[in-house]
Amino acid sequence: MSNVAFINQLIKLYDPELRRVTFRRCGCLETAADIVQETYHRMSSGNLWQQADNPRAMLHRIAANLATDHERRNRVRSRHAEQAGLSSEELQPADGLNPEQIAVARQRLDKLVEAVNTLPPRCRAVFILRKFENLSQAEIAERLGISRNMVEKHLRHALQTLQKIDEQ
Repeated sequence: MSNVAFINQLIKLYDPELRRVTFRRCGCLETAADIVQETYHRMSSGNLWQQADNPRAMLHRIAANLATDHERRNRVRSRHAEQAGLSSEELQPADGLNPEQIAVARQRLDKLVEAVNTLPPRCRAVFILRKFENLSQAEIAERLGISRNMVEKHLRHALQTLQKIDEQ
């Protein structure tokens, strides 16, 4: 049996199990998928599949070793982050975005913050109470001593202003 055919057979037989076990260990689907992929690569590249008495056990051992390596790297990264005064979350990519996407998103956020700050004071207060403090229109009206109709007008004005800025 060829290398490719044997690895394909292993994938068909053990992939769901290997992914499930690896996911339980690392807690991230993407990381588990990467580890499993690397497991197949190592199994095929070193012709380990020819030496294995029990290919299933060897797959699990390789995946466990790779997961251990991943955990060690994360611990080292966290330790260095703590020493630098950063949280480990600050070192992680933001939702898989590249630096250019992050910069564009920050510029967009800066423009929106600037636009919120240019809203008339009452309009800005209504917007902040609704969007950031999650108050209902009735609660906002009561807190600011204005009618619900005025709350709706202020919200509409704020959203239209922010939408124009966002479209630019």
